[in-house]
Amino acid sequence: MGSIPETILVSSDKTIPLLGFGTAEYPFGASSETMKDSILHAIKLGYRHFDTAALYQSEPLLGEAISDAIQLGLVKSRDELFITSKLWCSDAHHDCVLPALHKTLKNLKLDYLDLYLVHWPVSVKPGEYELPVKQKDLVPFDLKSVWEAMEECQKLGLTKSIGVSNFSIKKLENLLATAKIPPAVNQVEMNPLWQQKKLRDFCEKKGIHITVYSPLGAKGTLWGTNLVLDCKVLKEIADAKGKTIAQVCLRWAHEQEASVLVKSFNEERMKENLDIFEWKLSQDDLQKINQIPQRKGFPGLEFISDEGPYKSLEELWDEEIDLSLEYFT
Repeated sequence: MGSIPETILVSSDKTIPLLGFGTAEYPFGASSETMKDSILHAIKLGYRHFDTAALYQSEPLLGEAISDAIQLGLVKSRDELFITSKLWCSDAHHDCVLPALHKTLKNLKLDYLDLYLVHWPVSVKPGEYELPVKQKDLVPFDLKSVWEAMEECQKLGLTKSIGVSNFSIKKLENLLATAKIPPAVNQVEMNPLWQQKKLRDFCEKKGIHITVYSPLGAKGTLWGTNLVLDCKVLKEIADAKGKTIAQVCLRWAHEQEASVLVKSFNEERMKENLDIFEWKLSQDDLQKINQIPQRKGFPGLEFISDEGPYKSLEELWDEEIDLSLEYFT
């Protein structure tokens, strides 16, 4: 198995592996020794990018796995790994950002992160790490002051790069208008059923790298469905290529020049997910994928409230979100 290719993050001039391993396990906080063993196995297979978040409550286990991997000689040092974590909404307040990052680093037993992301363009009252959030706790999100605190984290060397997650074009424009350090990454939901073409084009123009979550439709999560893995178009392409539907989805995202996060604790699938670099989708395949009707998997209804800053999905995403299943029934 060859090593995972990398790309340069324009904002920070650091590199990011184009395939990463996610650690969100539902329900949050139920992370187990299985996860730690899976992370160690992933390192043995060649994964180097690991994605966590304060919300997932998987930081301590990832930290243990990193320590074990170094002790076992699977990697020579922590510098061989790329570690991403995220600022939760309850810490998305200027004065909470630095303490939140210190807490994350303590959980991981690390001196620095490679990438620290604002998890959502949302703030809730400080305290709880939970999803869904309590609607009564939703408060206005002060993007400018939160980002200033993120920039300070990078200047202090506590993270090599900073970025965002779940940000629309409009919210990125607002951020870029005042940012001294532009975001290196926007981590978003993306797969053949939610292709994000406008957002991808915008990010490419602005030098913001896209990292993909839910590349297979997030089956087994709070919001996930089988729609991606049950898609007939993808099945036909996979069968013709002698690949799995998952491999076709991952390869498609890779061909959009995004980095992709996968999450499987199944050893065979962990290996399969690495097998996306030595083959290509044809123009015909790509054309078929482009014609798949689009439907967002995770709308973020939890963040919508008549009393909160976002009163509709259109305000959260700055575009119309169709939640109907009519294309797929």
